[in-house]
Amino acid sequence: MNQLLPWQQQNWRHLHHYILQKRIPQALLITGKKGLGKQHLAQQFAFALLCVTPQPDGLSCGHCDRCKLLNAETHPDFICLNPEEPGKAITVGQIRSLVAKLTLKPQFEAYRVVVINPAEQMNNAAANAFLKCLEEPTERTIIILITDKPAKLPATIVSRCQKLAVDSPDKETIFSWSKLNNLKLSHDTVSIVSGLAQGAPLLMLEYAHDETLILRNKCFNAWIAIAKQQNYPVIIAEEWYKLPEAPLIFWITSWIIDLIRCFYQVKTENLYNPDLNESLQELSQQLELKGIYKLYDLLLNSRQRLGTQINKQLMFEEILIQWSELNRSR
Repeated sequence: MNQLLPWQQQNWRHLHHYILQKRIPQALLITGKKGLGKQHLAQQFAFALLCVTPQPDGLSCGHCDRCKLLNAETHPDFICLNPEEPGKAITVGQIRSLVAKLTLKPQFEAYRVVVINPAEQMNNAAANAFLKCLEEPTERTIIILITDKPAKLPATIVSRCQKLAVDSPDKETIFSWSKLNNLKLSHDTVSIVSGLAQGAPLLMLEYAHDETLILRNKCFNAWIAIAKQQNYPVIIAEEWYKLPEAPLIFWITSWIIDLIRCFYQVKTENLYNPDLNESLQELSQQLELKGIYKLYDLLLNSRQRLGTQINKQLMFEEILIQWSELNRSR
């Protein structure tokens, strides 16, 4: 665990500076898009604060008694708070339980670290209850919030935190990363997963390992079938609502962006989906640009509603019906 991801060196220098200056923030908000290792960075900081004999670079030693407790996930002063089920909210009950724990002193003489991820999943009641932790901080306690959607956090919480943004690395750093290099991916595959992951290395690694590309291609073929009036929007929407909505909405949005780029004759390597260039080029010459932008607005609005109680099937029906009508009018 006591290793940084290659693109996190600058972020770590910032965190290490806090330690050297003995000015540890009571609340730290780590932001950045999914797939950049924000949780990993937060753990490095937590482990460094709790380690008895940290290394010269500030990272934890990995072998002291406290590090052994951390590695075994039994350290009493390291608390991770996540939704009880993936995609669900962090509830007010969880926050109240946390507040009760924080009324007690840390069990060891160092700090106590609380990591909340994803922080934006706190519902309104939970966020209001959590605000008390920030307004009345307890002894030697550091709270780290992690999110890729900081705009969804209440301003009252954000204003009480120090901020640390994890940025996307450049292509050279990504492609020299040993874990990605060891996969020995073809140049074409690297280009595709890079576009789909928006340059997030951990997502690239995930997409290269699983069947994401197969599923994305299947969805694109269904998308094209609707454009050619060979399938019905309602039928495809019924299939799609069973899929994870966030990546699917991004794929559709990326196809629309690429259609606009093809319309303006952008180079293939600058597309999100360079392998779909031929189909996208053909469509871009047949569709009305005004209609494409209208659909793009709908997709942006749909992305904003993800994570709410929206009916996913109806959401996909609306998108696909508008896509079908756009192609019917060409």
